[in-house]
Amino acid sequence: MGNINTEMVGQTFGPFIREYTFRDLELFALGCGAGIDGKQDLIYINEHDERDPKLQVLPMYAAMLIVDSAVTRTIDYGYNYAGSLHWGFDLRIHQPITKMADRLETKVRLEGLYDRGEGRGLLAQHIGDTFDSEGNLLCTNESWDCLIYDGGWGGPTPPKDVVDMPDRDPDHIVTETIPFNQALIYRLSGDYHPQHIDWDYAAQNNEPRPILHAISYAGVVMRHAISTFIPDQPERLTRFKTRITSPVHPGATLATHLWKVSDTEARFMLVEANDPQAKPHLNWGIIEWS
Repeated sequence: MGNINTEMVGQTFGPFIREYTFRDLELFALGCGAGIDGKQDLIYINEHDERDPKLQVLPMYAAMLIVDSAVTRTIDYGYNYAGSLHWGFDLRIHQPITKMADRLETKVRLEGLYDRGEGRGLLAQHIGDTFDSEGNLLCTNESWDCLIYDGGWGGPTPPKDVVDMPDRDPDHIVTETIPFNQALIYRLSGDYHPQHIDWDYAAQNNEPRPILHAISYAGVVMRHAISTFIPDQPERLTRFKTRITSPVHPGATLATHLWKVSDTEARFMLVEANDPQAKPHLNWGIIEWS
């Protein structure tokens, strides 16, 4: 456990710049499993004409902007990088990303540092606002990290976050097997943590193989929800909130459980398809659309 610098709480960092073209949008969608069978969700990866590209943007792209390596290495308050895990996030989309190329700016505020106790880790709360090149606010992402080796430093306890889940069988279940190379594709969008590619590193952290990025398997859930509730209309999505409750290993077959709770809102959970009683990978999920 390092020396936690609580004086950084309340500071805003950035802007972190992300310039993209349609190819970056397609690469990100591939890293979230789009096109897994060569035809599924081609709306995110078929530009039709590379001279005048037109495709739909998987909204999870906005969540990635706060957790890439440039952000996590800059906002260093004294934590152990080896124990850095994405804990959860609440993405609110104010305007959908529709441009095929742009220069985005993300400003990130370190909102809070919380102590879960010795052996349980530190929780870090970040809030990022992303703007397009014209100054329009596209999204706000409240993102949480758990630093598993940094608990017990004497900080405040984390706030409670309660999401009511339906007490009934899911209305829809969508299954998908994660390709063994999905983490290798996703990392090219900007999250280069060695836990996603280095087998020796994974073994040192008691994992049987490198784990998949949480944004990647959250992107899988987002694709499933869009195709279920608002097919071919990803621009209607306005919110995606979840807790990341266990890692996913490439090669796993996952099941997205979806409950529709209103005309514009659903709850979700992501579980092992072959062992639904095992600890979920994502839980207490909320999806909203217009």
